[in-house]
Amino acid sequence: MMGDLSKQIAAEAMGTFCLVFAGTSAIVVDAATGGAVVSHVGVALTFGLVVFAMIAAVGDVSGAHLNPAVTIGFWIAGRLPRRRVVAYVAAQVCGGLAASCVVRLLFPQDASLGGTAPSGTPLQSWIMEMLLTAILMFVILSVSTGSREKGITAGLAIGGVVALEALCAGPVSGASMNPARSLAPALLTGRFEHLWIYLSAPIVGAALAVLACRCAQAEGCCPCAPESSS
Repeated sequence: MMGDLSKQIAAEAMGTFCLVFAGTSAIVVDAATGGAVVSHVGVALTFGLVVFAMIAAVGDVSGAHLNPAVTIGFWIAGRLPRRRVVAYVAAQVCGGLAASCVVRLLFPQDASLGGTAPSGTPLQSWIMEMLLTAILMFVILSVSTGSREKGITAGLAIGGVVALEALCAGPVSGASMNPARSLAPALLTGRFEHLWIYLSAPIVGAALAVLACRCAQAEGCCPCAPESSS
């Protein structure tokens, strides 16, 4: 089992690296070209497509969570043992941080590295991030098997939701929905003022999604208590 866990950790780190690298690079390139090349639509599609690709690539290995809020959501839903939560979240944070380091190396002139920040009030963005993550997590719980996001259908559904939410909410809150995606650029740029939004709101949203799933899906979809062991 330890060998399996090591592969799962590696898969989460590599998958999150690809997500953060592709998504934030698209934002940086879009800013550098004044929106003439990538555009807001292109950024949203980049995030959706890379999520789809990573689910196809590592969904059978780790479940392709790529997101601490998703991992915590699966644990709250009783689908993931506690000992894997810490390992997954650590791998996701390390993968995201490595991606931001590469973005810094490639685009040293960029000040934000594709980080997230509210365009309006912090409360507006917190509520937006919470709701976006709740919708995303509800879809994930509905199309996944146990704690695994795998298969073409799951990849299309989850990647599509990510792209859709980035399209409609990106200009408002950045549409992070992912603490690791926001934490990595913040650590390298030292921009921590609004980081609390992107660390707390997705986790609250994921927990709300579990409640919604228990109301809408068949009994047993999300057990009443989180698993404490494998």
